[in-house]
Amino acid sequence: MKKELICCMCVVICLLAISSESVGADIKDKNTATIVRQPEWKLIWEDDFAGKELDNSKWTLCKSGNADWCKTMSDDPRLLEVKDGVLNLRGIINDKKDNTAPYLTAGVTSKGKYAFKYGKVQIRARFKSAHGAWPALWMLGAEGRCPANGEIDLMEHLNFEDMVHQTVHSEYTEKIDQTDTPKISGTAMITRDDWNTYGCEWDEDKIVFTVNDTPAYTYLRLPQKGEKQWPFNQPFYFILSMQIGGKWVNKSGPTNSADYPAGMEVKWVRVYSRNKPANQASNRVAGSD
Repeated sequence: MKKELICCMCVVICLLAISSESVGADIKDKNTATIVRQPEWKLIWEDDFAGKELDNSKWTLCKSGNADWCKTMSDDPRLLEVKDGVLNLRGIINDKKDNTAPYLTAGVTSKGKYAFKYGKVQIRARFKSAHGAWPALWMLGAEGRCPANGEIDLMEHLNFEDMVHQTVHSEYTEKIDQTDTPKISGTAMITRDDWNTYGCEWDEDKIVFTVNDTPAYTYLRLPQKGEKQWPFNQPFYFILSMQIGGKWVNKSGPTNSADYPAGMEVKWVRVYSRNKPANQASNRVAGSD
C-alpha cells in the first residue's frame, strides 16, 4: 500500500512538472525568493485602434490590383473609419463614374512597416454577411514574390457561411504537391456576424490555427518535402481586407447588390512572442527594413 502511494505521488509530481512547462516558465523573485509564474506569451506589438484615424506608422491602404482579393480596393474615404476603438472596413456599391469596378472596398496592410517571425497572433473581428462578401485576415512573407514567399490565411469568410476558412499557400501547395500532403486548409464553425478571435501559434515546425483560442487546424513542416514546402521561416506582414466578388466567393452565385453596404470591423491586432527559460534563446522577432 505504501509503495503504491509513493508511485501515485511520483506520477502526480511528474504531471505537474509537465503542465508547468506547457503553461510558462517558473522564475524566482530576487527580492522575496519566491517562485513566480512567468506567462507563456509576451505581447510585443499591437494596434487597438484607440485613435480617431488609422495609425500610419503601422498601416497603409491596400491598392487596387488584378488579383481577385484586391480588384475592388479603393481609397474612397467612405470605406475606412476608425471610431470607438474599432477599425471599420466597408464595402459599397460603386457610384463613381471614373471607376469601372461594380463595388468599392477597403483594406490595410503592414507591409514595409511591421513584420515578424514566429509567435502568436490574435485578431478580434466581426463582419456583416452578404452574398459576394469576402472579408479576410491574412499574412504574406516579406521576402520574395507570391506564391514562393508563403501565405497564412488566418480567416476568410464567404457569403452567409457559418464557418471560416484557414489556409496556407506556397509554391509547394500551388505548383508541386498534388496530394494535399500535408493538408493545406481547415474550417472552423463560428457564430456568424458576431465578434470572434482569429489567429495562430507559429514556430519553426508548425502553424496551429485558432478560433476563439481553440486550435482548429495545424499545418506541419515536413523536411522530406524540401525547402519549398516551408517558406514560413521568414518575417510575415499583415493584410486586413474587405473584398466583394471573385471566382471563389461567387461559386455559389453572383453577388447580390441588395445585401450592401456590408463590411468588416476589427477591434484589435496583437502579436506575442513565447517566453522561454533564461537558459534558452528567445524567439527572433523581425521588423521590416
